[in-house]
Amino acid sequence: MKRCILSLSLIITIISMTSYQTIKRQAIERSADIIIYGGTSAAVTAAVQARRSGKSVIIVSPDIHLGGLSAGGLGFTDLGNKEVIGGLSREFYQRVYKHYENEKSWNWQKRAAFGNRGQGVGATDSAARAMWIFEPHVAEGIFEAFIKENNIQLFRDQWLDRASGVKMDKGRIVSIKTLDGSVFKGKVFIDATYEGDLMAAAKVSYHVGREANSKYNEKWNGVQEGVFHHFHHFTSDIDPYKIPGNPTSGLLPRISANPPGKNGEGDNKLQAYCYRMCLTNNPANRVPFSRPAGYDSLQYELLVRVFNAGWSELFKKFDKIPNLKTDVNNQGPFSTDNIGMNYDYPDASYERRKAIIKEHEIYQKGWLYFIATDARIPKQLQDTFNTWGLSADEFKDNGNWPHQLYVREARRMVGEHVVTEHDIIGDSVIEESVGMGSYTMDSHHTQRFVTSRGFVQNEGDIGVHPPKPYAISYYAIVPKERECTNLIVPVCVSSSHITYGSIRMEPVFMILGQSAAAAASLAIDEKVNVQQVPYQKLKALLIKQQQRLTFEPPAKGHQK
Repeated sequence: MKRCILSLSLIITIISMTSYQTIKRQAIERSADIIIYGGTSAAVTAAVQARRSGKSVIIVSPDIHLGGLSAGGLGFTDLGNKEVIGGLSREFYQRVYKHYENEKSWNWQKRAAFGNRGQGVGATDSAARAMWIFEPHVAEGIFEAFIKENNIQLFRDQWLDRASGVKMDKGRIVSIKTLDGSVFKGKVFIDATYEGDLMAAAKVSYHVGREANSKYNEKWNGVQEGVFHHFHHFTSDIDPYKIPGNPTSGLLPRISANPPGKNGEGDNKLQAYCYRMCLTNNPANRVPFSRPAGYDSLQYELLVRVFNAGWSELFKKFDKIPNLKTDVNNQGPFSTDNIGMNYDYPDASYERRKAIIKEHEIYQKGWLYFIATDARIPKQLQDTFNTWGLSADEFKDNGNWPHQLYVREARRMVGEHVVTEHDIIGDSVIEESVGMGSYTMDSHHTQRFVTSRGFVQNEGDIGVHPPKPYAISYYAIVPKERECTNLIVPVCVSSSHITYGSIRMEPVFMILGQSAAAAASLAIDEKVNVQQVPYQKLKALLIKQQQRLTFEPPAKGHQK
């Protein structure tokens, strides 16, 4: 165990030392049975499954750091029912538990002080125990270990040429080319990005934004003005104008002048993005919040008015993870969610995306600095806030700031099967399960506007619990056969906006990544299109790999 921990630490150190150096590469040409585009958790599990299936595989990653959000700050895992998390996804969380079994992993606090939070300590077999709460660098180390142990070819910082980099022949992807001219040829391709760039470049159908409820006969899609499920809305009447009571003075920043639309209507708006921050109140590991370049205190004027109205839930989502750290998520009406600033992100150019990402970083760092320093913040709250800071031992090569923006939703494929509310709530029966979901149908706010009464309000926050875990159809991760016959999409899956809000959890992405690679391997063996993979053979293979395809409530008292 000691050698393992040192190995993971060394890997992260090497990455941190070299990751952002500008290296002029020579274009290369490589081939493998399966080409995976992306650096997310789903990309890693797909690659591991490909190797375990006896296939050659290459990860072509635009990211330098592996693991996406799982290694990018989201250490307080959104779970739903953990009994339906199987296969490599569960193995990841079991490895987290193994890591924290070692007392040397607890460098800032005693293991006993942290207790059993997020741990499956009830399992009789210690090898089956999982831990669902972890530090970002621990997650990244586990993903890197997966790569090393399975001898997976990995090319980092390789960006798909979205304009002309996908070569197709008779509905099949032959190769992909990256911006430096490198070419990767394969038999089956997997798009494991949050954005769905390979899928889009292959001309596969997709949707961006919210469908109208009428599209799939749903209830919770589309505009949802007046619906508040998570309390991230303005509960008091807050004036939206620069000079309170004077509409001619203009709106404060980050409030739309447009009406929200009619309930149930579709639009092109996206739920808000943010960074999941790893903070600490340990003075020995704390980096104080600093003023970001481009800081403008006016951007946070609404927050002053929220505090003045008596709001006091600032620290509610400072969720504890090991070693005196937190995973901090959005909480309240004006928080880390950067509402309304991401609408063009999915289809934007790389340069435009960089600008959006930077704007989100400045906004969120400014939010921190504003609370820490502005004289109008209640003193007791501000004093407590200033006991927190960024964790000095996380994201060392990026100023202790997460390297992954939380892209909650971007493109969503329109494939052979579209997952809708009817699948989630149990109105339909899915016979071709390749994994299960169980989390709330969840959407963060999509817009901030002025109500008919003249006050500011947020819209789009939804949280509807499925009655039980649900199956995800294989045909939701493959395109329509007439569009592409050798591409599988385990992240930007074919689903409506509101059902994607349940599917889009990191454990599920890892599950679907593994299932995608298992299907790709079968398609190669059977010499068939991915849409024609014999499901019974796929099912048998997935069950052998410990995937959970159906749900049976565990016996009373049994917990893993």
